[in-house]
Amino acid sequence: MLKKLDTISSKTILENPYWEYRRDQYNLPSDTIAEYYYVHTPGSTIVIPRCDDGTFLLVKQYRYLLRDESIEFPCGGLKKELPPEENARLELREEAGCMANTIQLIGKFAPCKGLTDEICYVYFAEGLTFVVPEPEDSEEFEILSLTSNQINNLIQKGELWDGMTLAAWTLYQRSEFALTH
Repeated sequence: MLKKLDTISSKTILENPYWEYRRDQYNLPSDTIAEYYYVHTPGSTIVIPRCDDGTFLLVKQYRYLLRDESIEFPCGGLKKELPPEENARLELREEAGCMANTIQLIGKFAPCKGLTDEICYVYFAEGLTFVVPEPEDSEEFEILSLTSNQINNLIQKGELWDGMTLAAWTLYQRSEFALTH
């Protein structure tokens, strides 16, 4: 069995409305003390919305850090006051302009386990009703409606490269929802 690495202390170095940059001191397996710097977040959600015609809604947005447009499922950081499912519903409305009759958790993953303690909750949504999108001030989206084959082709061509979307799509393809449709 692997040895649990115990935290000795944790200090927030910098924080903003979205995350905290922290420094922990912890015990290594050799019982020496080390420091670990990381980003702490409350987590995130990503939603795979499937329309009645079998297409999926994704959003294209400009990602400042990467200086490029990215095709993604609606996603965003957890608001501290919201449970993951409510956060997923909020992101779906803000980014894709729809509300879901049914939304179900299909899995979770760690998007970047060496840099952050974030856990992303993946939801599948259907029974969509379209409303006016309500993006945050910092966001601008182009809504795309794509078939499963189109999504897979964009992945194969390297045009859909967002890691969270790739992980969520993998979980979806192995879920009961993909296997029954």
